[in-house]
Amino acid sequence: MSVTIKDVAKAANVSPSTVSRVVKDSSRISEETKEKVRKVMAELGYHPNAIAQGLSNKTTGNIGIMLPRPTEDEFNHPFFSEVLRGISSVLRMHEKDILLSPAASEVEERRALQRMVLSGKVDGVILLSSQLSDEHIKWLHSIEFPFVVVGNPTYLGLDGLCWVDNDNVEIGKMMTQHLINKGYEEIGIITGDLKFTVNIDRLEGYKQVMEKANKQTNRLYMAQTELGEYGGYNAMLKILRNGKPSAMVIVDDLIAIGAMRACHDKGYDIPDDIGIIGVNNISMDQYLTPPLTSVEIYPYELGQKATELLLNKMDRGSSYSDHIIIHGKLIERSSC
Repeated sequence: MSVTIKDVAKAANVSPSTVSRVVKDSSRISEETKEKVRKVMAELGYHPNAIAQGLSNKTTGNIGIMLPRPTEDEFNHPFFSEVLRGISSVLRMHEKDILLSPAASEVEERRALQRMVLSGKVDGVILLSSQLSDEHIKWLHSIEFPFVVVGNPTYLGLDGLCWVDNDNVEIGKMMTQHLINKGYEEIGIITGDLKFTVNIDRLEGYKQVMEKANKQTNRLYMAQTELGEYGGYNAMLKILRNGKPSAMVIVDDLIAIGAMRACHDKGYDIPDDIGIIGVNNISMDQYLTPPLTSVEIYPYELGQKATELLLNKMDRGSSYSDHIIIHGKLIERSSC
């Protein structure tokens, strides 16, 4: 027998109406009570499917977009603006609007998503990132609300997911092999936060090619950092204090730009002393000194395909699942 709202109320020693308000993240309920009720819901395996299914039968004309928790660099990053452009291009044809929900913390992010869904403001949700342990994906999946992920959520082991992503292991391989083909020997890597699957996969591609080529990975030439030029600059300075790699795989162009600046400041020539390759092929790459070799990952198309998958999910129901892989393309310039 399935767990009911009354079962939760009894176990938490509250009224059923309180449980309902907790599900809706009502401001009338204290945080202490919310945490107590949510703990009981998790222990009993209660999911408010009926509420979510009832809301999904309404049509709001809105699609919710959950941005990663923003820093200034993330808001300014061309990847996200291009993904949003791709999403908008499809939604315009279907006369639907975007409801953006950025948040400053993980708690705010969870509350914003719950408010968006349980208040009936949106017909579906697009998540613009995927983490190893992603509570947003788990929650949306548990209440059978239509959503799509830009990123690879297969690490979570859930059925019935829709997602679109690049083949990021392939991208990591492509970057590393390009440097090996250019004759570089000691190749390091700077990744973003390894809680995000995109960074895990690109790191894995790097490791696979290095192993296949019988080249040692030097931990002193490996670092992870936050997104943006500042993070790339500091990560590269840290690596250069340990020695000098002959080349660097860097999983994002903005991080790569910061790393290039650090190399210049320390008197190293690019590409003769240190070769550098990035990802995203942002417009400023061609104007750098030297111009940055990068992998084009087609964020506009990622946004388009994610939106098309979501519309299919909304039409066909919670059992529908599909995924789309968009392959990257190496854009060779003068940085390696």
